[in-house]
Amino acid sequence: MALPILVVDDSALARKVLTKALPEDWDVEVFYASNGVEALAQYRDGHASVMFLDLTMPGMNGYEVLDVLKQEELNTFVIVVSADVQTEAQERAKAAGAMAFIQKPVTREKLLPVLKEYGIYG
Repeated sequence: MALPILVVDDSALARKVLTKALPEDWDVEVFYASNGVEALAQYRDGHASVMFLDLTMPGMNGYEVLDVLKQEELNTFVIVVSADVQTEAQERAKAAGAMAFIQKPVTREKLLPVLKEYGIYG
């Protein structure tokens, strides 16, 4: 059975780049959200065993999504994908429940070690 993963980013290009960086042999079904509200709806529909989450989005941003996941004790493996690589952003995201942080643009070379480290792939 394919693993449901959710790619959350307000940029269609960023969603496409991340999707292309996924391992080709990884048995996943990819779902998409362009903001935090859509991300939570997709999660609640069972479409986010793994969530790739941008931090900067209009409406509900990635930090707010992490807060809701934590407050409601929702269980998903969140990997933040952001151009904001400041230490403060990384620490804040991890304190809010993100498991890992990958800098944009996402490449397979950046993504694979994270997936393997946490036992999600390979």
